[in-house]
Amino acid sequence: MLAEHFLHLVDERHGILPRGRRCRGRHVVGGGPRHPYSPIHTHWLARIKPVSSPDVIAVVGPTAAGKSDLAVDLALRLPGEAVNADSMQFYRGMDVGTAKLTADEMRGVPHHLLDIWDVTVTASVAEFQRLSAEVFAEVRGRGRVPVLVGGSGLYVRAALDEMEFPGTDPSVRARLEDELAEAGSGVLHARLRELDPKAADAILPSNGRRIVRALEVIEITGRAFTATLPEHRYRYRSVVQIGLEVPRPELDERIALRVERMWEAGLVDEVRALEKQGLRDGLTAGRALGYAQVLRFLAGEWSEAEAKDETIRATRRFARRQESWFRRDPRVVWLPYDAPDLLDRALSLL
Repeated sequence: MLAEHFLHLVDERHGILPRGRRCRGRHVVGGGPRHPYSPIHTHWLARIKPVSSPDVIAVVGPTAAGKSDLAVDLALRLPGEAVNADSMQFYRGMDVGTAKLTADEMRGVPHHLLDIWDVTVTASVAEFQRLSAEVFAEVRGRGRVPVLVGGSGLYVRAALDEMEFPGTDPSVRARLEDELAEAGSGVLHARLRELDPKAADAILPSNGRRIVRALEVIEITGRAFTATLPEHRYRYRSVVQIGLEVPRPELDERIALRVERMWEAGLVDEVRALEKQGLRDGLTAGRALGYAQVLRFLAGEWSEAEAKDETIRATRRFARRQESWFRRDPRVVWLPYDAPDLLDRALSLL
């Protein structure tokens, strides 16, 4: 999705708990205290014959569906390694509000493309495409299967599909950015809806940077932004996409619980610390769900209760956009998130 991001648990297996502090590395995370499933103790995993060996597996779906836990389960069984496709988990220090797995929750499975950027860096789908291709090759070179996991739809497609990104025109971009600063993202989003309703449905009205990019592409190419996205065509020989399906009332409740627990886990303190590192100026990170709302609370624009309530509402809207995006991809096979035999059903698709 031309996406942003984010979101104790009703059910720990399916991942509603916000994640705690964790060990960080540039590309691979999985350190911390050694335990029986840490990498140095799992050389035996490499000797297990995989159930099957697709080039890439992707676990997708809306936020709070339990994608990260299923990805770890799959990686342990194949064996495989997890590759992040959540655009807000790229950022160092954004842990509580993005539900990053802790080292213990990773269960010794290497995780790639977490904590690769500072909060002041603007996310780039093209750069992510390059990085993910490198990681996929490295993981396959070790005889393992990359398990892509995340709900940022455009990033998932960039990693899996043959996609080329339209160029940029500095003069058009500058003019649109000036309009954004003057009129606000709502005005530009209304214009985008007139020109490309599908793109407007996929982009949050508050995401000025994505709106500007979509309008820029429309002006440069003379076509709808969504028309510049290619047909669904994988870059790899064998890909399996697994979507986790959550009934909407349950998903709404899971999101509300997650946000409540995020607050309890210290989201406000996390945002306060990141503000000192430039979060407020981050064109991508500063607009992340939860973080943007807390920044408004810290600026005195909202009460803390208002910030929390708006985070819940915005996250629910975002989850609907995520589901709509992935539902448009006929290659995704959907499984109920709470199936008792979820792992076995996922493995049967390989």
